[in-house]
Amino acid sequence: MAVNVETLDKLERKLTLELPLEAIQKEVDTRLKRLQRQVRMDGFRPGKVPLSVVAQRYGYSVQYEVINDQVGRAFADAVAQAQLRVAGQPRISEKEGAPEGVLAFEAVFEVFPEVQLGDLSALELEKLEASVDDAAIDRTLEILRKQRRTFTPRPEGEPAQDGDRVTIDFEGKIDGEPFEGGKASDFSFVIGEGQMLPEFENAVRGMKAGESKTFPLAFPEDYQGREVAGKTADFLVTVKKIEQQQLPKVDEAFIKSLGIEAGTLEALRDDIRRNLEREVKFRLLARNKTAALDALAKAAQLDLPKAAIEAEIDRLIEGARQDLRQRGLKDADKAPIPRELFQQQAERRVRLGLVVAELIKANDLRATAEQVDAHLRELASSYEQPEEVVRWYRANPERMAEIEAIVLENNVADFIFGKAKVTSKAITFAELMGQD
Repeated sequence: MAVNVETLDKLERKLTLELPLEAIQKEVDTRLKRLQRQVRMDGFRPGKVPLSVVAQRYGYSVQYEVINDQVGRAFADAVAQAQLRVAGQPRISEKEGAPEGVLAFEAVFEVFPEVQLGDLSALELEKLEASVDDAAIDRTLEILRKQRRTFTPRPEGEPAQDGDRVTIDFEGKIDGEPFEGGKASDFSFVIGEGQMLPEFENAVRGMKAGESKTFPLAFPEDYQGREVAGKTADFLVTVKKIEQQQLPKVDEAFIKSLGIEAGTLEALRDDIRRNLEREVKFRLLARNKTAALDALAKAAQLDLPKAAIEAEIDRLIEGARQDLRQRGLKDADKAPIPRELFQQQAERRVRLGLVVAELIKANDLRATAEQVDAHLRELASSYEQPEEVVRWYRANPERMAEIEAIVLENNVADFIFGKAKVTSKAITFAELMGQD
């Protein structure tokens, strides 16, 4: 069968599919006879319904199925013969003016582009480096202490200060009118930990139990509550209770409560260092990999298939809805989510996917079984029962495929760094962790 493919745009193609009516009718008759043996109707014994009655009731739907099946098969055969890689679903419509005895359809679709990889040796990349210092260990140790802190009442008459947990009543009004979420009773938060807006914390800091105060608060333009964003509210706050935090001593009992059987500070710091070094390794790997892949994508030349971008936007929107459902939002499936919010992200993903796939194909890159096993075991080592984690991953092919994909991406990044002009840049632990 000769296949005539028409180019409509850079990636858009059109071809005509012709189906002989005789072949369609023959398949319809075959399916109706098969259905006749199964269908049950009042007044007829099973398998004895007249074919004409079956055709009258089911003929249209069977014909629709047959045409769909044969159009799909003809399209698949045509693109295979023309050696086309189809991106997304084709738009198929019936074509008028077909020859007698023929049913004709037009299929409009996009194909995946040819990808021209850039010269990797011309890429200039910055590779981040970081290490775990004593300050990072000290900071982590303080976090562990805070996670196990207790609170006791602050002596009467002493003002609230950073680190204190205050229990308050508050009510806010905008132009004299209350607003949703602007009132609470017996609300507790710790001063200085960013749980409240800075202006709110500043107003409460220094107050004493039993005191009340009115103060203005300007909501940021990008505040999560859209109704109050960019507006100024007047708040009345009453401090009901002030509690000062008590951090546990770093003694043997505290250290053993963290799972360190030796019970010594040295053993605890060694354990913290190992965990932080593992975290540093993964974070550096992620940031350097992103830099390498972005540079690769930027250097490549290709056109992006619109169908692939639209499909990626659909996936991103569904991911957003899933997140809303997990947060307990009612009617998350009906929440309006503008597609343009994900346009840029979808384009980046599609571009990156096509370019990385081409690099893998051109250089025969792959993830070896040894690499996958090593990555899995390193990932599992951060858990209390590593072997259980390994078994959990191995029990599911999809989870193992995710591990393999990560290893393959790492190999791609290593390949790019091996070809590019690379300079090292040292950053602090805090910078890597986003703590600055």
